[in-house]
Amino acid sequence: MQVTHSTKASWLATLSLIPALMLAAAIPSSAQTFTSLHSFAGTDGSNPYAGLIQSTGGKLYGTTSGGGTFEGGTVFTITTGGTFKSLYSFCKLASCADGTDPRSPLVQATNGNFYGATFGGGPFDSFGTLYQITSSGALTTLYTFCQLSECTDGDVPYGGMVQALNGLLYGTTNGGGAHGGGTVFDIKTTGGTPNILYSFCSLSECTDGDAPQATLIQGTDGNFYGSTYDGGAFTYYGNVFKITSTGTFTSLHSFDGTDGDEPIGGLTQAIDGNFYGTTQVDGANGYGTVYKITSSGTLTTLYNFCVSSACPDGSFPEDPLVQGTDGNLYGTTFSGGAFGHGTIFSITTAGVLTTLHSFDNTEGGQPWAGVIQDTNGTFYGTTYSGGTSNLGAVYSLSMGLAPFIKINPPAAKVGATVTILGTNLTGATSVTFGTLPATSVKIVSSSEITAVVPAITKNVKVTVVAPGGTYSTYPVFRLVK
Repeated sequence: MQVTHSTKASWLATLSLIPALMLAAAIPSSAQTFTSLHSFAGTDGSNPYAGLIQSTGGKLYGTTSGGGTFEGGTVFTITTGGTFKSLYSFCKLASCADGTDPRSPLVQATNGNFYGATFGGGPFDSFGTLYQITSSGALTTLYTFCQLSECTDGDVPYGGMVQALNGLLYGTTNGGGAHGGGTVFDIKTTGGTPNILYSFCSLSECTDGDAPQATLIQGTDGNFYGSTYDGGAFTYYGNVFKITSTGTFTSLHSFDGTDGDEPIGGLTQAIDGNFYGTTQVDGANGYGTVYKITSSGTLTTLYNFCVSSACPDGSFPEDPLVQGTDGNLYGTTFSGGAFGHGTIFSITTAGVLTTLHSFDNTEGGQPWAGVIQDTNGTFYGTTYSGGTSNLGAVYSLSMGLAPFIKINPPAAKVGATVTILGTNLTGATSVTFGTLPATSVKIVSSSEITAVVPAITKNVKVTVVAPGGTYSTYPVFRLVK
């Protein structure tokens, strides 16, 4: 948590001093099962900032900011049943030329490799790197930041990258750029010098935003949406922005404190077309918010955390939200809850919040990252601290939701080959896009099918019929014309 305001720093400093007996428990949902899957011990990593992703191989992949063989953080994989494996330990090379302190989530590109960023390390005075890693753990450094004078190419990438429909990776840096306020960039999956699309603080007093920390998302309109930790029209509170693939930048909303502050978690686009996110602090009660914003910038605050002095509903949400297959949004708070160590919550698009789980630190605590929904229907996440060694943990939360399938990429042209990600797909007998059967269907594994998009004329639901059941996409597959 990067904190610049002294009041915010004092709030965070006192979190560990709140007696658990003073915290009133929020009413939890009764239809869930929480499971601790792995506690980090240091040698296998420690203190994960980032959440998990589901790979085409069916396993979950993630990063830790510290620990590992060389104490520079790790990349790891874990099965949904809890079988854990460290893939790579950073700071393996002299002066941590391969990077250190990976705080960002990974993304799996259509080529099957994973891509991420390190907050520090690299040969240019420890300003961070971009890297590629294979499923077996072979790491390649794609770029090291601050190669240019005054880091005009950016420095310290905090958020992850997203692969756009054009195949390029898009990301942000927390600092550097032409004006020192961070950048938006794109880079090829093969590496090379990033193309700087935008440098923040281009406007006086950084009214266009400063210090982006969140991972970008590509909206259904093809544009990218994100947020900045700082800057904006009110100087210190951050903003939400839109940027095209060629760098046309638009500020959508500047926070002023009353509607939230420090939106570090980024955005998710729900099936209603609106974007949803969280602010880390402020709002009506001072402890963060959940908000909705349209693509044109109309913002609505849906929820203000800390409904009472004990914050039974949680406080300080750090993470992006994810929309589950039940239509609800799911997320976490860094602190608060029944034991003061954070919560998992769901919230409807109308703003009705339910606390699903309160961390007690023995099973994990202070979940910096949010959750993902695996195609088996269950949610998975990480905690920054807690667990048996107080170095963080991996967990699952089942809400009883049914298995489904995901398509990568989520939008493509007729004739394109896409990957269908799911569970128990072996022996599938039918793959259809709407009413049309897919062509060139290949069952790669129990979790992966490749298929060619048939001659559909609109966005459709993709359905796979397998011996274990019938699975459909959520949301629909989008046709690119």
